[in-house]
This record gives sequence, C-alpha cells and structure tokens, in this order.
Amino acid sequence: MSRRLPAAGSALIALLAVAACAPADSDGAAGNSATPSEAAACAPADLDTLAANTLTVGTDTPAYTPWFEDNDPTNGKGFESAVAYAVAEQLGYTKDQVKWATVGFNAAVQPGRKTFDFDINQFSITDERKQAVDFSSGYYDVAQAVVTIKGSKAAGATSLADLKDVKLGAQVGTTSYQAIEDQIQPSQQPAVFDDNDKAKLALNNGQVDALVVDLPTALYLASAELDGGSVIGQLPAAGTATEQFGLLLAKDSSLTSCVSGAVDALRADGTLDKLETEWLTDAAGAPELK
Repeated sequence: MSRRLPAAGSALIALLAVAACAPADSDGAAGNSATPSEAAACAPADLDTLAANTLTVGTDTPAYTPWFEDNDPTNGKGFESAVAYAVAEQLGYTKDQVKWATVGFNAAVQPGRKTFDFDINQFSITDERKQAVDFSSGYYDVAQAVVTIKGSKAAGATSLADLKDVKLGAQVGTTSYQAIEDQIQPSQQPAVFDDNDKAKLALNNGQVDALVVDLPTALYLASAELDGGSVIGQLPAAGTATEQFGLLLAKDSSLTSCVSGAVDALRADGTLDKLETEWLTDAAGAPELK
C-alpha cells in the first residue's frame, strides 16, 4: 500500500501504500531462483535488459521513508533503494549503470509491457498478482500493523475485537486493505485511499480512526508524521506462509531467475539483514493483536 514521506534518519522506520504500503492477497509465495548453471549467465552482457549494460529499476513517486529517503531513489539511502543497488551489484552492475524509472504502484502490477527491468515498491508476493507479473524471491518479511492518533476512537484498542467498530482505512489495492477485511472484519466498510499521504491526512482530520499499513511504515508514521501518533499493534500472520515483498518483473521475464538468484545470495550472506538493521527499526512496542 503501501508510499513515501519525508526523510527521518538512517535507522528509522517505514511508510505507506494499496502499496505500499503494502499490496493485495498475500500468501508469501516466493519467486523463481537461478540454478547454479543459470547463475553463470547472469552477468550484464548476458542479460536481456531494456538497455544494454544498464539495469532499469522502477518505483513510484513520492518515494517514502524509510524505504527511500528525500524522495530520491538514486541516492542509495532507505531500505529499498539500498536493496536495489545491492541486487544490481550482485548482478555485476556498477551504480552508474543503474537507471530509475517512475512507475505508479497500480500500473506496475498490471499485465503488459514494462518500462523497467524490475520494480521495487513494497509489492507483496501474491498468487493473484503472479497471474500478471513475475516476482523475485522475497527480500523482506512483512507484518501488517494498525496506527492511530491520540484521542481517536481506536486509541485504546488492545485487541482485534476492539477494532471491529472503528473506521479503518488503507491504501487501495494493497495487502493492508485485504488484512482489514480478512483479519479484523470491521462492521463498517473500510476507507480506501490512492496513497498513504491521503490516508495520513484523513487520519489527522478525523475522517478515519486508524490505518493499516506495513509495520515499518506504521512505526515511521507514529514517530515522525502523525500528531500524537501511536502503533496499536501488529496483525497476526494470515495462514501459514509469511507475507513477503518481492521485486516485480514482467510476466515470464528472462531476468526473473537471475534477479531471484541475486536476492537469495544477499539473504544468504547477511546483506539483507544488515540493510534491514540499518534502515528499518525493530518491532519493539508493537505487540501482536489477538
């Protein structure tokens, strides 16, 4: 659902999207990884990218903290900017061989021709989306969370039952919205917003009582963007599979296995953990809601 807000320092938390925030039905399904023999053909000269010896990476604008900083994906700051450059380096590209394309969240998940080699924008991997696009292996394990402000009807909530009769909202088309319907099952229709900036404004104005976004975004909003903001807690995992963010590629892209192989290597050598520690805060103070 979901997407970007102003910068807030290097080990700070995350923000929104139906995106970013976080994204639609989740099952944590992984992408396709490269086999050892395929990995040998994953050098820039061998990859069928949009431009020769160039890796074009897509994301939305604005690009929110803590996934990006200063609305500038090219600076390598923020978790997803850093992940994109780490994947590029793993594939053999230098930083100046990485180009960025502006692509809206909902446009990226639609079938059809792409203006990027891969897109990074808090896309949850889902079976529904995999009918239209490819995903890499997951680079981040996602938890959904509920954020509110002081004085709202949701401020004293300590359980899922306490949230059933409050007005909730999320970015359209995200797994955050799906989590409201599936896990909270509120008595009134959730509000939907084009992006998390609009959702945040609605919460501050009292049009909704709480928002559901991914946990890093919730922590960032509560600490830096909302007046009297607080994280009520995390939603329990749905099903047995962990929801994950994956890099998005065109359906049946020849790059998918190589990009997945790069993500797998970054997970195996600890790079993803290091970047998460650097750019995203931990879940302290965000208990799981029952």
